[in-house]
Amino acid sequence: MPYRLGMLPLSGFHAIVPVMSELRLNLVSRSWVIISKERGKRPEDFKKLRAKRDLPSYLSECPFCPGNESKTPPETFRIGAGGDWRVRVMPNKFPALSGEGSRGRYNDELKRLVTGVGVHEVIVEHPAHNANIALMKIEGVNDIIDTYRERFVAAYDNPNVGHVIIFKNHGVMAGTSLEHTHSQLIGSPVTPIQIRDRIAAYTHFYDNTGACLMCKTIEMEKKDGARLVLETEHFLTFIPYAAHTPFHTWLFPKRHSASFFDISPAEIKDLAMSLKAILAKIYHGLEDPSYNLVVRSNRPKDMHSEYYHWYVSIIPRTTMAAGFELGSGMHVNTSAPEDSAEFLRSVSTD
Repeated sequence: MPYRLGMLPLSGFHAIVPVMSELRLNLVSRSWVIISKERGKRPEDFKKLRAKRDLPSYLSECPFCPGNESKTPPETFRIGAGGDWRVRVMPNKFPALSGEGSRGRYNDELKRLVTGVGVHEVIVEHPAHNANIALMKIEGVNDIIDTYRERFVAAYDNPNVGHVIIFKNHGVMAGTSLEHTHSQLIGSPVTPIQIRDRIAAYTHFYDNTGACLMCKTIEMEKKDGARLVLETEHFLTFIPYAAHTPFHTWLFPKRHSASFFDISPAEIKDLAMSLKAILAKIYHGLEDPSYNLVVRSNRPKDMHSEYYHWYVSIIPRTTMAAGFELGSGMHVNTSAPEDSAEFLRSVSTD
């Protein structure tokens, strides 16, 4: 008689049933993930072995390189004076949302429309064309996070903005079009439905348990230990239990905080160390894959929320979503999160 999961405690299930795929629920992202052990690959199989292009430190036609400042819209922020800048921020030349106009909402039967106003900025992270956060000095990474926070706060001062997302697309598979290292910030006139749904779920979890879901996740991951990659004074870096894809990584602040606005100077320094360390492991261990990085945070005015907890998500693009993922909204991960974490822990960045 075949065994079914409901017939015995989970602790005994793995001892009796042969290794097979698992469906794990990611409570933070509100999505099911198939951990496909039968199609599983070794972590080292995800290296994209290819001839790397040696980028120059300066490119005359690059609008983000020093001396080409006139090729970009006027700056909104910079670190460093004159031509010795370290970070520059300017409006995106081809914005997804317009900086002009006011927010308006229109409903006509089943048609819903909000005017496309908001904020869309580019954060040029370093003057060198070939810079990479994984290889930067820690002071440079600190500058980037300082800039993230400054622009995060400034964006929410705009009355047209309802929600702010800071993100970085690294590499062609992640959607970047310019090689010079940079991040972006978009302040949308609406709060995305995904964000609203998650906030509702986190509120429900808090009402049921009296605890923040992310704080409980930190407790679980520290107790388990199998998915931890790095732990510092202020941050825990780990592969989530139901990671969407191979090497999907989260950086959680240990202190409960609902908004990135609330990050302290000491936490900024610690996050810089953690971010550089994990990206260096990904760079060396996986041969510098494309990746997406997102700062997921609530609004500054909600910084004291007891049920939300901001964090950083990194998704290396070692695989590609196909028909099942697009059709079901579920994810298929062909590397067990525990194996991915073990591999990254073993990667030397010296």
